[in-house]
Amino acid sequence: MTKKELFEHMRTGTGAGKRTMFAPILMHFIARYAEGNYARFASDYRFLVEANLRALDNFDIDMVGLISDPYRETSAFGAKIEFISEGVPRCLNHVINNEADVRNLGRPDVYNCERTLDRILAAESLSERIKGEVPLFGWIEGPMAEACDLAGIEQFMIMAMTDPDSANILLDKCVIMAKDFAKAQIDAGCDIIGMGDAICSQIDPLTYEIFVKERHREIFNFIHAKGALVKLHICGDITHLLPLMTDLSIDILDIDWQIDPQHAFEVMGPDVIRCGNIDPRFVLDKSEEEIFSACKLLCNNEKGRKFMLSAGCEIIVNTPVKNLMAMRKGSL
Repeated sequence: MTKKELFEHMRTGTGAGKRTMFAPILMHFIARYAEGNYARFASDYRFLVEANLRALDNFDIDMVGLISDPYRETSAFGAKIEFISEGVPRCLNHVINNEADVRNLGRPDVYNCERTLDRILAAESLSERIKGEVPLFGWIEGPMAEACDLAGIEQFMIMAMTDPDSANILLDKCVIMAKDFAKAQIDAGCDIIGMGDAICSQIDPLTYEIFVKERHREIFNFIHAKGALVKLHICGDITHLLPLMTDLSIDILDIDWQIDPQHAFEVMGPDVIRCGNIDPRFVLDKSEEEIFSACKLLCNNEKGRKFMLSAGCEIIVNTPVKNLMAMRKGSL
């Protein structure tokens, strides 16, 4: 049985519990593991593809993806990006500085912008290499995360409070970009679109409901209409937001280490695949035996449910290789 078939059995409930799928978030870790650096991983789709394939072969991961950094769309909107050899790419300027910038912000062509095209080419190449046997997820920024990338977190939050009309216009433009970029990656071969909207863990339920929820729904419905699944990733504790997400048709929900998996199951229901939620610092610092035991216990607790093992967020770059292998072994 291929990994994609295994995933479909788990997703549809026809094979849940036979084996826990292993789907860690891998970026800087696999860039270094593949004998490169983060700058190359984020700027050259060929290396991103090779790093993912090496992780597939050597760690027996059950899903490969295109996640690299939050500034693909930001770059397409006109921001200048600096690549850091051993760090996340850096955004050098805010595209949005005033109301006029919001209203004048254009709609980028994702095929004509270097960094968005690079990810599309990664999707085409990786899809061809895995030959439909492994689930492939693309990646987009959520509307609030992208608005904060464009304007700055503090500036956008002030805008939302003092000039909600401009905030809503900016968010709507970010939704359009998210849909354009998602469609391009689906057309290039992605089965799943991951969406990161990390800033949402820092807002209260009312703010989420006013500014974000229906925009999430619009994006998710669009992705489903294009034939792909949705994977939502919000770093941090979103326990307070879970009740608002139950009707958003999320296929895969990443749960960070602060979230109780049982509570997430009870709130989201049995049809949502939860992916998580080992603390990345635990995977970095603890022994193989401790990591294996923690992962085995979590997987045993989730047996028979729609669940994938991962750290709550990205595997930290300095994590010992043997520790990631211990996670894989704990899922079997």
